[in-house]
Amino acid sequence: MLVDGVAFKKTFSYAGFEQQPKRFTSPKILLLNLELELKAEKDNAEVRITDPDQYQSIVDAEWSIIYEKLDLIAKSGAQVVLSRLAIGDLATQYFADRDIFCAGRVEADDLERTRRATGAEVQTTVQGISPNVLGTCGEFEEKQIGGERYNLFRQCSGTKSSTIIIRGGAQQFIDEAERSLHDAIMIVRRAMRNTKVVGGGGAIEMELSRFLREYARTISGKQQLVINYYARALECIPMTLAQNSGADSTKILNELRQKHAAAGTEGRWYGVDCINCTVCDTFANYIWEPVIVKESALSAATEAACLILFIDETVKNPQSEQDKHGFKGGGKGKGKGMPKGRGRGMRAFRGRG
Repeated sequence: MLVDGVAFKKTFSYAGFEQQPKRFTSPKILLLNLELELKAEKDNAEVRITDPDQYQSIVDAEWSIIYEKLDLIAKSGAQVVLSRLAIGDLATQYFADRDIFCAGRVEADDLERTRRATGAEVQTTVQGISPNVLGTCGEFEEKQIGGERYNLFRQCSGTKSSTIIIRGGAQQFIDEAERSLHDAIMIVRRAMRNTKVVGGGGAIEMELSRFLREYARTISGKQQLVINYYARALECIPMTLAQNSGADSTKILNELRQKHAAAGTEGRWYGVDCINCTVCDTFANYIWEPVIVKESALSAATEAACLILFIDETVKNPQSEQDKHGFKGGGKGKGKGMPKGRGRGMRAFRGRG
C-alpha cells in the first residue's frame, strides 16, 4: 500500500483512547519529547512532613503540574499530539474530552519523519508554544490495515514524503519484499542522479563477454586464458536471471550469444525478458540500468578476484605442527607421537635438554 505522506503503526494507548477522534482535515500537529503522566517517586525517596494535611498538598501539587501542562497544550490549538515519551491515562482522557488525538511512545525515526513532512518542531517543554512550531498536513487518519492500525499523515505540502506499507503471510516474505523494493528504489535514485544508462537484463554483460572473446583471439599466452575466463564469468548474470525467472538458462544463453554475435551493434542490447522467459531488446523495452551501477559492480568483482589470486602463501600455526609430529605432549601426559601414549615423549624431550 502506497501512502502519500507518512505512516507508522499505532502506538500503545491507555483507556479513553477510543473516545478520541480518529480523523482530521488540515490539523495542527504538536510534536513533544515530554512525559505526560503521573509517575511514582524514585527509589528510596523520602518526604518528611509535620502535619498530615501536608501530604495532601504534595499530591495536589503533582496534579496541578500535570494539569498545567495539559491546559497549555490544549490552548495551543493542537489537534494531534505526538510524544516520544509516554502519555498516561489521565492525559489520554483529558485529550479525548477536548477532541484531541494523542499518541505516546512514538519511535524516534517515526517522529523525525513526521517532523520533516509536517514542518513541526519537536518541543521539550510546553511553556511558550507558538503557532510557528506546529505542523500541519492535508489529512490525518488512524486506519485499520489488515490486523494493525496505522497513523496516516497524508498530503504533506512541506515535502514529497511517501510511505510503502508491506504486508505478507510471513516475516520472511516481508523482508524479501522490502529488500527488492529497496534495491529498485536505489536504482531509480541513481538513475535520476546519473543520466547515463545501459540495457539491463544481462545485455551489457553479454556484449562485454562477446567483445572480450573476440579480443582474446588477437593475443596469445596466459593473457588469452585470463580474458576468456573473465568473459565466461560475465555470462553468469544473464544465466542467473534466466534461472530465477523459471526459463531454460542454457537455451536463453545460446540465443543471447547468437543475437550478440550476428546482429552486430543493433543486437548489443538483447537481454533476458524475465516476464516472458525469452530474450528481447532491453533498451527498446525500457529495461535500463545506470552506468554507475555497472561500473561499480564490475570494479568490485574484479578487485575481489584479483585479491584472491594474490594469495600465494598460507600461514601455519607452529604449535599445530608440533602436535602433529608428537613433539609436545597432551595436557594429561598422553603424547600423540608415541606408540603407547603415556607421556614418554615429553620426558625424553626434557632429558635431552
